Amino acid sequence: MYKIVAKRKLNDLVELMEIHAPYVARKCEPGQFIILRVDEEGERIPLTIADYDRKKETVTIIYQVVGYSTKKLSLKNEGDSVEDFVGPLGQEAPLHKVKRVLGIGGGVGIAPLYPQLKKMKELGVQVDTILGGRSDEFIILEDEMENISDNVYYATNDGSKGIKGFVTDKLNELIENGEKYDLVIAIGPLIMMKAVCEITKKHDIKTNVSLNPIMIDGTGMCGGCRVTVGGETKFACVDGPDFDGHQVDFDEAMRRQGMYKEEEKDHVCRLGLED
Repeated sequence: MYKIVAKRKLNDLVELMEIHAPYVARKCEPGQFIILRVDEEGERIPLTIADYDRKKETVTIIYQVVGYSTKKLSLKNEGDSVEDFVGPLGQEAPLHKVKRVLGIGGGVGIAPLYPQLKKMKELGVQVDTILGGRSDEFIILEDEMENISDNVYYATNDGSKGIKGFVTDKLNELIENGEKYDLVIAIGPLIMMKAVCEITKKHDIKTNVSLNPIMIDGTGMCGGCRVTVGGETKFACVDGPDFDGHQVDFDEAMRRQGMYKEEEKDHVCRLGLED
C-alpha cells in the first residue's frame, strides 16, 4: 500500500497527489511514468511522473478526473492509500545541457513538462515557457513553472490569460521577434504537438515530444501504445514516451487515438460511483 501524503485540486477536473513510494522516488527521472491501481480490483492507470522528492521518498502525479478509476482515485484523501504504484516505467527524457530551451505545455501536458524543465534549469539552461489552455482555469502549475523559468508566456483560447490564441501563435511571435532556442520540448494534445513540430521543423529547431497513446500493460507486450517514429514501429511505454517530434507520424497516432470514437460517442458509462 502506498500512502497519499498530500492532495490538492488544480481545477474542477484536475487533481494532484503526492504519494509515498520510496523505490520509485529513488529511481525515477523526468519523462518516466508509473502505473497505479486504486484498489485490489482496480484497473491499471498509467500516469506520468509530475515531480519527485528523493529525501521525502515521494512521487507527485497529476490526473484528470474523467472516468470510473480516476473518480475512484479522486475519492481518496490525504492519509489514505492506493493499492499499487509500479515504476519507474519508460525511458527518461533525453535531457542535455544546451544554452536555451523553450518548453511548450498544453492542458494536463504541463504536468510531465514541469520535471523536464526543472531538470534543465538544474543543468544551468536558460528556460522559457509557453503554457496554454482553453481558459485561465485550465492552465496548471503556474507557480511552479514561474519558479523555474526565465520567461513564462500564456495563451488561452478565450484570452482570459495571456494572448488570445494558441501556443503556436506565441511560438511564431517569439521566433519572428528573433528569439533563438536550441531545443523545444512540447507536451500536450497530439494536434498541438504536431502544429509545434511543423513550425520548429521549418526553423530547424530540435523538438522533443511526449506521446501518451493507449497504454495497458506498460511493458510493450500488449502493443497498445504502438507509434511510428522515423519510419520504425516504436512502443511508447518502453521506447518512449519521449521522441524526436520531427520523426513522429502524428497523423497515424491521431487516427489510432480516435479509433473508438464512434463507439464512445453513444456510450453511456454506467460505472459512476454515485450509482
